[in-house]
Amino acid sequence: MRLVFGLVLILGLGLAGFAVFMAKNYIQTYQAELEKERAEQPPAIETVEVFVADRRLKYGERLTREDAKLVKFPKTSLPEGVFNAEEDLFPDGGKEPRTVLRTMEKHEALLAVKLTEPGQDAGITSQLERGMRAFAIKVDVSSGVSGFLRPGDRVDVYWTGEVGDGRMRTEGNSTGEVTKLIQSGIKLIAVDQVADEDTTEAIIARTVTVSAKPQQVAALAQAQATGRLSLSLVGAEDNTVADAVEVDQRRLLGLAEVRPEPEKIEEEICTVRTRRGAEVVVSQIPCTN
Repeated sequence: MRLVFGLVLILGLGLAGFAVFMAKNYIQTYQAELEKERAEQPPAIETVEVFVADRRLKYGERLTREDAKLVKFPKTSLPEGVFNAEEDLFPDGGKEPRTVLRTMEKHEALLAVKLTEPGQDAGITSQLERGMRAFAIKVDVSSGVSGFLRPGDRVDVYWTGEVGDGRMRTEGNSTGEVTKLIQSGIKLIAVDQVADEDTTEAIIARTVTVSAKPQQVAALAQAQATGRLSLSLVGAEDNTVADAVEVDQRRLLGLAEVRPEPEKIEEEICTVRTRRGAEVVVSQIPCTN
């Protein structure tokens, strides 16, 4: 009887140990699979709803409610100028729609910089910042960079003209025919009548319209009236400030400056004539005037 009891006890202990071993293995396997699944899952990203284009939008098109839809967008990657609320994008229920200023692809976020204000057309005035004015400059193939100018580009403006009659000098001590940098980094907002920054066609322009401050407009108008203007295209990623540039024929050819000889001033001699009988005597006296 005791032998049977001992065998049952040993068997029970063995089964219990085996059960504990199996349970331990199961728990470890479960935990490993759980950790693996957690590692494969993308991290939780906080999102917000923003309006995006529901189709490809081109320059000059009117934006309607059917052209926009709300989608979730990562909060930490939001571009500046997005629209979250319908009343911000379509005030007054869309009675005064916005106009597209730059081409936008489908599902691209609608940004304030790519749209006009409600009810505004995609004209020059919508591209002028506060305090800026539009000014047209006459150009041709050579002065207009051979048709490579596009709205949105930045240019340096050079003036070429005659400085006085050779006696007048500029700040750079130049005389005669002079070429001088008068404005740097001026933004183009239109080439001829094209204001679309997404245009890719070459334009041999007769005029370009720039965005400038009133003082710059006055300088450009004076320069255009007194000489010839030429444009130099600035690189898209060039943020350097151009130094003062001034070249005349003497500097261009490396000629030494010829200074005129000073005029010789003849010494004034004052005399007085005195008659002594039949003889006239000439005597030198100090000049009084």
